[in-house]
Amino acid sequence: MNALNNKKVAILVAEMFEQVELTEPRKALENAGATTELVSLEEGEVQGFDHYDRGDALPVDRTVEEASPDDYDALLLPGGVGNPDNLRQDENAVAFVRGFFDRGKPVAAICHAPWTLVEAGVVRSRTLTSFPSIQTDIRNAGGNWVDEEVVVDGNLVTSRQPDDIPAFNEKMIELFAEARPRVGADATPS
Repeated sequence: MNALNNKKVAILVAEMFEQVELTEPRKALENAGATTELVSLEEGEVQGFDHYDRGDALPVDRTVEEASPDDYDALLLPGGVGNPDNLRQDENAVAFVRGFFDRGKPVAAICHAPWTLVEAGVVRSRTLTSFPSIQTDIRNAGGNWVDEEVVVDGNLVTSRQPDDIPAFNEKMIELFAEARPRVGADATPS
């Protein structure tokens, strides 16, 4: 049996997400048995990047206005500079992220993604990592920033950059597997 059978994971992204920080964790989640949905600010497609080069455009499954944390067991936040900058300016995206923390559901964030966590007001008193350029933002929001490959603090797992993806995926799957399944019409008992 796969560790994440019957788990549904939201992947929240906006334009300019770092492609490998979405595709590799998504593949790991699906290989572990999870169902994933790409949630974004608008319908259609969302554009990925490989650093500064245009990557693939991926189809959006649901807009953040249509989605609720109650629909999912966990949340993945890929990085990229533009992606979290766009997300943190959208009140629905910020509320969606905060909703996972309010419900005690697990969240995984890599690279620049903790910018969205800062905006959601959920980093205070937590230890986390990120791409080094946003460490001051995390500290100013009351978080304890550390320079480590992967950090788990309660229901939050964070990593710094694409090179950390293997360790990030391992800890993300462990954390997501421990989560209690969502309750609702589309939830299947595990």
